[in-house]
Amino acid sequence: MADSEAADPGTADPEAAPAGRAARLRTWFMAALPPRMLRLLVAVTAGLLLCISFPPIGWWWSAVPAVALLSWVLVHPKTTMAGGFGYGFLFGLAFYIPLLPWISGLVGPMPWLALAAMEATFPAMFGLFAVVVRRLPGWPLWLTLLWSLQEWLKSNVPFGGFPWGVIGFGQTNGPFLALVQLGGVPLLSFAIVLLGTSLAALVLEIVRWWQHSAVATRGEHPAVVGVLLPGLCIAAVLLGTAVATPQVRRAGAGNEPTVTVAAVQGNVPRLGLDFNSQRRAVLDNHVRETAHLADDVRAGKAPQPQFVVWPENSSDIDPLTNTDAAQQISVAAQTIGAPILVGTVLARPDWTPDNPAASNTVIVWDPVAGPGERHDKQIIQPFGEYLPWRGFFRHLSSWADRAGYFVPGTGSGVVHAAGVPVGVATCWEVIFDRALRESVRNGAQVLTVPTNNATFDQNMSEQQLAFARARAVEHDRYVVVAGTTGISAVIAPNGTEVARTQFFTPAYLDVSVRLKTSQTPATRWGPLVQWVLVGAAVAVIIAAILHNGWFIRPLRRRRRARDVASVSEAGDDVDSPPEQVDSSSALAGQHDKGES
Repeated sequence: MADSEAADPGTADPEAAPAGRAARLRTWFMAALPPRMLRLLVAVTAGLLLCISFPPIGWWWSAVPAVALLSWVLVHPKTTMAGGFGYGFLFGLAFYIPLLPWISGLVGPMPWLALAAMEATFPAMFGLFAVVVRRLPGWPLWLTLLWSLQEWLKSNVPFGGFPWGVIGFGQTNGPFLALVQLGGVPLLSFAIVLLGTSLAALVLEIVRWWQHSAVATRGEHPAVVGVLLPGLCIAAVLLGTAVATPQVRRAGAGNEPTVTVAAVQGNVPRLGLDFNSQRRAVLDNHVRETAHLADDVRAGKAPQPQFVVWPENSSDIDPLTNTDAAQQISVAAQTIGAPILVGTVLARPDWTPDNPAASNTVIVWDPVAGPGERHDKQIIQPFGEYLPWRGFFRHLSSWADRAGYFVPGTGSGVVHAAGVPVGVATCWEVIFDRALRESVRNGAQVLTVPTNNATFDQNMSEQQLAFARARAVEHDRYVVVAGTTGISAVIAPNGTEVARTQFFTPAYLDVSVRLKTSQTPATRWGPLVQWVLVGAAVAVIIAAILHNGWFIRPLRRRRRARDVASVSEAGDDVDSPPEQVDSSSALAGQHDKGES
């Protein structure tokens, strides 16, 4: 009777069920974690190693062991598809959380952690599919293609993508940077990941050979085939780098015409979101620093620039509608005696108080003619410059209302200053492969990256500078980076910094650069390289599914079931003995079990 009452759900203690579930969950964790603990720790270590390959630490080499360790986790025989997703997600969190803390200074910790978690889903998907393809011979190459696929996905979705964290951008201080001139940043990422997966394969084969050394002593060498492909992959990466490096090293030299370009870093009164309340002070700072440059030119301390680059938002006051701002910019241009590329904000024709649409614009301000050609930022930042699904997200967070109402522009990505075709990628645009590629294809002979880092920190500025360094080598162009607070720099086509400023300091750079007209293989064929890598990755996934028999086995089982049913029906029609039908069914079942 007591047992019956205890089993009655109506009389059970309501607190007993949650306690029981908690106990079962605790038991499950105690049983599941110990055999997986090593792989969990290795996945976290791999993510941290990949993070420190990026600035400000910049240990470029750490990306190779990071990929090797993650590969070991994913090809481990006990790692399932769900496990691959989980290990990849954990790897992604360990990578993105310490890579992106500068975001928390702008909008707080929750959006920073949410973005890191969202980005971690891409290496998680990589981990899942890595388990799918690891059975194919030559898995180091197939895993590398999958990584290229996930980097392409994260660079395009959602809301236009977030390429921050692409492995190639962490290699700008390393010897493999020259590869971007052959196929762009996707090819550089591919090469680094291929080194990591090949290293993992070599180590695994060496360990396997060591464990089976008795077999090897009898004249059999099971590890030879396993080390051949990884060895060839490593040799191919090293050979490609050796071919590309001499050309990149000579990129800064030549007999092309030169011009002198100045970049002005006016600084802001203080860092943070209240930058927008400092509009006039920021404009005055850039006017003042330009006047300082003009004084040094007249004193013979600096050469006369052909044109000057101001940062993004150096005039956050619309100079086309505000006569005072226009007058100040004109005074600065006349003082230096050269056109200024002014980063400003222009109200759109459809501007209303309820929809204050604006363009993030770089406008060429001539000392005589005033405003001329302009570049309206074409790739704008979601949740910063605009808010996707505004009606939805504004109900989730009060930070949503701080997002701007910027509208993407159109154009060639090129403006002309003092007769020089200048490519422009405003801040966020430099991360995307297509931005400066279009500028160079449309005739840009020198590239500029006006940026506003006043709402971020120095670590973010160092990372963004690495993007510009990759673009300089990729397109064989000098790149002039002008930041409101720094770091401003002039980067040569071989990736070296000709000059740079300190962070949060008023300064200017005044440097002679060469006007380049040639196009690199990456400029011409970069998109094709990207699509080949993506297409090959998709083909590998399909091949792995077919190899594993996931599509074929269910069809075979259904066909056998129909055959058995047909035999049964035929047996009934001809009054066949029951044991014959049973024998056919048993044989089919055994065969199906063997296939499984």
